[in-house]
Amino acid sequence: MKNVSCYINDIEVTVPEGTSIFQAAKEANVKIPALCYHPDLPAWAACGICVVKLEGSPKMMRACATSVGEGMKIITHDPELHQVRKTVIELILSTHPNSCLTCPRNQNCELQRLAADFGIREIPFEMNVPEIEKDESTPSIVLDPEKCVKCGRCVNVCQQMQDVWALEFIGRGDGTRMAPAGDIALNDSPCIKCGQCSAHCPVGAIYEKDQTREVVRVLRGGEKHNVVQVAPAVRVAIGEAFGYAPGQISTGKLYAALRRLGFDVVFDTNFAADLTIMEEATEFVERFANGKGKLPMISTCCPSWVDFMEKYNPELIPNFSTAKSPQMMMGAMVKSYYAEKVDKKPEEIFHVSIMPCTSKKYEIARDEYMYSTGVKDVDVVLTTRELARMIKSAGIDFANLPEEEADPTLGIYTGAGTIFGVTGGVMEAALRSAYNFITGYNLPKVEFEPVRGLEGVKEAKIDIQGTEVRIAVAHQMANARRVVEKIQAAEAAGEEPPWHFIEIMACRGGCIGGGGQPHGATDEIRKQRIAGLYVDDKAQTYRCSHDNPQIQAIYKEFLEKPLGEKSHKYLHTHYTARKLYQR
Repeated sequence: MKNVSCYINDIEVTVPEGTSIFQAAKEANVKIPALCYHPDLPAWAACGICVVKLEGSPKMMRACATSVGEGMKIITHDPELHQVRKTVIELILSTHPNSCLTCPRNQNCELQRLAADFGIREIPFEMNVPEIEKDESTPSIVLDPEKCVKCGRCVNVCQQMQDVWALEFIGRGDGTRMAPAGDIALNDSPCIKCGQCSAHCPVGAIYEKDQTREVVRVLRGGEKHNVVQVAPAVRVAIGEAFGYAPGQISTGKLYAALRRLGFDVVFDTNFAADLTIMEEATEFVERFANGKGKLPMISTCCPSWVDFMEKYNPELIPNFSTAKSPQMMMGAMVKSYYAEKVDKKPEEIFHVSIMPCTSKKYEIARDEYMYSTGVKDVDVVLTTRELARMIKSAGIDFANLPEEEADPTLGIYTGAGTIFGVTGGVMEAALRSAYNFITGYNLPKVEFEPVRGLEGVKEAKIDIQGTEVRIAVAHQMANARRVVEKIQAAEAAGEEPPWHFIEIMACRGGCIGGGGQPHGATDEIRKQRIAGLYVDDKAQTYRCSHDNPQIQAIYKEFLEKPLGEKSHKYLHTHYTARKLYQR
């Protein structure tokens, strides 16, 4: 690719042709303010805060949407630009509620930060805050359109990244507002509860449904036996809320913090990820080697992906793995196997999941199969962000906590369990065990490099005793759509499916980029979180799920065998075609 040289405030910068002024300025260590820009999304040029000038010209252009040219001399900061930007921010503030102290984004709000950077102490315009009701119809996220700054990020995420089209702009001019498609309740729209709109919103217009008060109330009540599980991706992101670098593994401190919050028992969802692999890998072998089921088999650990497929492509339900997600398998085991061990009734246990995901809040009550013990297998889901707030409000000094271990019954995990948190991790973990189930021995090298990384769709082939297994991994729903279209095209043509086994995650990077993780995720941060989980994988004594001694014990003592009668009762589910729009 051809390079071009330009000047940012007299600093020479050489960048690839087509680079925006905004990105070129970063190369010169110059920060241009913006509100609508996000590196995950195409330039939208909606806010007008990133305006710059060319030397010798009074014309202003938007840095995010203007490419640099050879020899361009760009001015990013001068008194006129400062005043224009400040005025734009003041205009935005004049239509924005002054409820910062009670906003979930307080002290972590991009508009608040801009107002502070520009020293805005009063608003010279008449306040004109629209009166629009909150939408709290979903169990996962809340829309507060009064706080919307019309940056367009959520709409672009929902339509372009996720290809769901649950959000849109309605109205014109001053009356423009962000709303669910068709101006209906969000829960009645095609929304898949992934929370990527919330993760990309710069303000508090979209946020996770907070359930911390409910959890605190039960923990303080002392009437329940309180159990918590922690998802793989949480351990490499929770530290960001306490000043740690992204990707730093905080597992031991996380266990300690949960005990100090009042949980009686701390389990690790990684154990249940190993359990999921035992069922899912066995199911794949049955389909692939023994012809018992439809190929390609498609993983179902991500509830947003499941919701998407039930709504958009229910004809592929026979391809779904029937294995529940690790969260729900853990829920079933806590209120059956573990409950028997401690002589508790399922209803006497209060079970909380700490998840990187907003759609996990939806998953726990998705259908009757999520009540395998007669009561809710998981009572409440808290996101990483919610847990961080609980730890802070409890006065826990997270950084100086000791390293503790999970409780033993459902706490030991393998490297295969921990990589569930990254795109490609479920596939890699499943192949490690599927290879063993077919051949009788483990691979000498368990890493599957072709399924790693942030490429939207990854394809690979693996040879198992002379038989070729074709696999695909996708993340973000727009990429998943490409995979689905290839499956449909092959079936329509009467051809073999392009792959035998497929993993799909709704969020970019997998669960490490989930809608409930700390705000501000970019590919750079996602890569750091991913690297942390791979470090955790290599640090484990066991790298394959079937080698986990606790997994072996739970089958010997309770489940008997993968895909057996008890396994089907507790660890498997079914799927239902759902309407795109509920009426």
